[in-house]
Amino acid sequence: MELQQTSINDALAQGYWSVKVVESIDSTQSALKSSSPQHGDVIVAEYQSAGRGRLDRTFESAKGSGLLFSAFVQPQRPQSEWGFIPLLVGLSVAEVLGIEFFTKWPNDILSDLGKVGGILCEIHGNGIVIGVGLNVSMTQDQLPVPTASSILLTTGESPDRNQLLPAILKEIAFNLAEWETGESMEDLIDDYLDSSATMGKRVSAQLPDGSTIVGTVTGISANGELLLDSGAIISVGDITHLSIN
Repeated sequence: MELQQTSINDALAQGYWSVKVVESIDSTQSALKSSSPQHGDVIVAEYQSAGRGRLDRTFESAKGSGLLFSAFVQPQRPQSEWGFIPLLVGLSVAEVLGIEFFTKWPNDILSDLGKVGGILCEIHGNGIVIGVGLNVSMTQDQLPVPTASSILLTTGESPDRNQLLPAILKEIAFNLAEWETGESMEDLIDDYLDSSATMGKRVSAQLPDGSTIVGTVTGISANGELLLDSGAIISVGDITHLSIN
């Protein structure tokens, strides 16, 4: 079923989200940033020709087979603490999708069959643009790489994107409000760790300077940093899971 702007916004009527549906676009992330966005503005596309992931990787899916959206929020906490937001968004997505889906630090959504989606958060003005790309109804021959999967392949069902998008946005809003108060921080961290396929894994972290750190993940900080048994604290890095236990 095609995305229906009225249906989506009706489902979000009690909140602050305002969703615009577009047929085709280069990148929802770029389009939202250039639109002078207000808190709660969202752009979702049936197809994007130049979707971007983390570290400037490309993200593309067949028309109508993915959920590709960007949302703008103005967090009510110091910018120095915004590093937790990608994890908060990943947790929100995983919670909506269900127990067959997991997070991978810092920005991936996985199932046992492979990567189902990714998250890209970029500071813009006095807020942050949250980009989410999910493989919803992609079949095996539509997957971009062998390590990818989709909601359909994982569960055998393809959810209605007109219901899935409002559910994810509502969960993001709920978790964002919990994070902003600061009173539920320990619970949010615990919930994230419960959803995490990275927790307890031995990993290799490639850092921006080209160096590599290897260690076992013991937790995350309140700012979203990855904590290793060696005492290393990783705020930015490309993570490879080295163990399956």
